[in-house]
Amino acid sequence: MVRGTLTTSFYVSDNNIKEAAMTHTFSFFRVGGFNQVRLQSGADLLNLDQLDQKLWVALACPTQGLEFDRRTLEMIDSDKDGRIRANELIAAIKWAGNLLKDADELVRAPATLNLAAINDTGAEGQQVLQAARTVLQGLGKPGADSISVNETADALKAFNAMPFNGDGVLTVDSADSDAAKAVITDMLATVGGVNDASGKSGIDRAKVADFTAAIAAHLAWQAKAEGDASLLPLQGNTATALIALQAVRAKVDDWFVRCQLAAFDARAIAALNREEKEYYAMAAQDLVLTADEIRRLPLAQVAANASLPLQQGLNPAWRAAMANFVDAVVKPLLGDKAQLTESEWHTLVARLGGYEGWLATKAGAVVEPLGVERLRALAALDVENTLAPLFELESAQAGIATGIASVERLARYVRDMHALTQNFVNFQQFYQRKSPAIFQVGTLYIDQRAAELCVRVDDAGKHGTMAPLSRNYLVYCDCVRRQSGEKMTIAAALTDGDADNLMAGRNGIFYSRDGRDWDATIIKIVENPISLRQAFWSPYKKLVRFIEDQVAKRAAASEAASDSMLTGAVDKAGAVVKTGDATAVAPKKFDVGVVAALGVAVGGITAALGAIMQSFFGLGLWMPLGLVGLLLLISGPSMLIAWLKLRTRNIGPLLDANGWAVNANARINVPFGASLTRIAALPKGSSLDLVDPFAEKRQPWGLWLFAAAVIVAAWYLIPR
Repeated sequence: MVRGTLTTSFYVSDNNIKEAAMTHTFSFFRVGGFNQVRLQSGADLLNLDQLDQKLWVALACPTQGLEFDRRTLEMIDSDKDGRIRANELIAAIKWAGNLLKDADELVRAPATLNLAAINDTGAEGQQVLQAARTVLQGLGKPGADSISVNETADALKAFNAMPFNGDGVLTVDSADSDAAKAVITDMLATVGGVNDASGKSGIDRAKVADFTAAIAAHLAWQAKAEGDASLLPLQGNTATALIALQAVRAKVDDWFVRCQLAAFDARAIAALNREEKEYYAMAAQDLVLTADEIRRLPLAQVAANASLPLQQGLNPAWRAAMANFVDAVVKPLLGDKAQLTESEWHTLVARLGGYEGWLATKAGAVVEPLGVERLRALAALDVENTLAPLFELESAQAGIATGIASVERLARYVRDMHALTQNFVNFQQFYQRKSPAIFQVGTLYIDQRAAELCVRVDDAGKHGTMAPLSRNYLVYCDCVRRQSGEKMTIAAALTDGDADNLMAGRNGIFYSRDGRDWDATIIKIVENPISLRQAFWSPYKKLVRFIEDQVAKRAAASEAASDSMLTGAVDKAGAVVKTGDATAVAPKKFDVGVVAALGVAVGGITAALGAIMQSFFGLGLWMPLGLVGLLLLISGPSMLIAWLKLRTRNIGPLLDANGWAVNANARINVPFGASLTRIAALPKGSSLDLVDPFAEKRQPWGLWLFAAAVIVAAWYLIPR
């Protein structure tokens, strides 16, 4: 353990790094290849603002994907951005420390908050203590001397369900009269609502202001029409008339423009009325009056300076719309007419144009569905004054709501804060191995091993980029619980054993920290050295795999050649039977050159092996050292590369890929890695029967080779 007094430190405030005097002495310990601060007292926690943040193991962590109380993390996350930073952790500890008589309560981390531990010398402390007693009294425990996190959470939930819960939102249940209920209902139906702490929809003062402003604007807009008769030429039927006019306006405008072109040049009349061939094309089809081809034809026959017929000679596809236009607009404003001149058409458009312009300036449209009469009644009621007493009752409960929330917050901080700092300021919980760290989400059982360093993966792309830099052998697994349909992806670091039987598609079982089992399937592997033992045997395993592959390829080639030869022989035999020519299957002459070449090759290989054996046995009594040297020559490079990578294996990139800001080179050396991945082993005291009734019979090749080696050694060592 290292102890020392630091003279200066740095703290973060308003994004500026400032130097401050160090007044607290910290204790440090070394594990994971770096120095970590020891947090063993409440004073250590309260003075974390004096600890140079370069000595913190992490400077930020996410609020999701951790095996930690999420509600506590969300309370610490003051800016609600989904991440906890060092300054937010410091602020939370300071707040809790000021409300406790003894800051060591944070280190003791009791499951319940002792009321006697609350510092009631200040106003906030008195409020928290009173709220705790109120909660206990409501739970039927007036004499209790402590309160649990669950009790505070239940009390807050029950309080939030009350009509007045101090959050500044009124629901329909908050209304004390039918009139107030109707007002709140109207507001929710028009300007919308906000969520109350109970989960119901309600209204706040801002919604009331929006509602009253919309009512005033809409009534003022309505009053403008009532004071100007020209805006409503048909009174209550004006809106219906405008709709009827708008339905035919484009078509009528089009017809009068065509008539103007006909007056300009008579040669255009035929084209303006559409050519005869278009009617032939339509006649070849099954026609309906609503067909687009018919609707696109002119409204009536085009002629120079003609009047629009309103009864006879209209395009049949527009007959119904024109009849509605005549009844709603023409007759009320111009009387019963059989034709409509262009000037009369423009007069009708102008008469309804004022109303159309007024509609375009509509204000307070959001409250229009309530109707003018209801809006006038609401204006006379004075909504703000009607709801003002209810908002006063709501505000009066704000202190109780704050007090209950503070009790829950303090109870959670007392229970959880020390554990969080041991996974944030230092990684003591991770390296002590007494209990899993908060980022370890469970254990993966696969290939006769249990991997305990498993992290949740929410962003596969980011994780796949960062995590390999940790130098860990990683297997990514899709985990599924088929009973509930839940799915998640994990990355497991295998830090002991070998990788011979690991491949994409292999299945295992993942046990989450809550004890639930998941079907796990490997979807991706990031290869890195696992151990020096694996690196030592790696070259020989690769050689065996290479030989197996070559033998398999040669066997396949030989089989193909044999099949081809057999097929050829059958074909030639068939040719003999067909032609009677025995020379067609004459055997190929024996090639002496091939035999000679094979003899030379075999002789060369034998000579090389003999030279190696002669050199090896020539070492005499030094042959064991020669054997060791040969093994090192083969396995040395692989072990050296593995050693270089294993000594840089760390957990930082693995966590950074999940949103952490790891501030140290937190190494996972070989002994520590062996503790993170447990290999299958027989229990102590168990017995083992080594007789396998189905074992393959072994030939004594080893005995024969040993005897041959002894004979050769004797030949070289015994003087002659």
